[in-house]
Amino acid sequence: MSAKGHDWANPGPAGLVALAMACFTFYAVFTGKVEHSAIPLLGIWLLGGFVIQICVGLIELKEGNTTGGNVFTFFSAFFMLVTGLELIFKFFAAINGWKIDARIDGWAWLALGIALLTWTPAYFKSPLTLLAVVLALDPAIFIVAFADMGVIPRTMLSLAGNLLLLAGIFGLYTAMAVILNTAYGRTVVPFPGPIIKPVPVSTTSQQH
Repeated sequence: MSAKGHDWANPGPAGLVALAMACFTFYAVFTGKVEHSAIPLLGIWLLGGFVIQICVGLIELKEGNTTGGNVFTFFSAFFMLVTGLELIFKFFAAINGWKIDARIDGWAWLALGIALLTWTPAYFKSPLTLLAVVLALDPAIFIVAFADMGVIPRTMLSLAGNLLLLAGIFGLYTAMAVILNTAYGRTVVPFPGPIIKPVPVSTTSQQH
């Protein structure tokens, strides 16, 4: 929802749709709904998601949204761009018999998982459906990280896939609520508020 005096409207729904696309497609891969031959196509879809999320992240930062802006920015780089390129590269590496130690990906995912986990409390001040997205992503990312590192069996990825599907569903619901409620200027779609209510800044405090 855009506020008076701001140059940009809320880009969050577009970013959440891109996230949902990634979550749904990884669910399909991790649970065996599609064959391994679909991997290069997934990589291309993620590259498209990168374009959306980098735009969303920069606009959110411009609007002063520290949490959303930073999350969408690093999601765009690592979850979308890097992962998309890696999937395409790994596919051709497998075809050509190139030897690569993909365990490095697990260490990278571990850092991303820790970052998102430590930032999760910031989402206690966000709508509940958006918080649900993050709470589903947290364990999913760690499962992917530990599976890539070889710490846990890759059969655990099916659990990560189901968590990602859940995150994608909540992301689409949040995007729908923001778009429709903003378009009609009232609550058309139920949009539960945050666990922790933002503390209003008094006029007196603003003058000091």
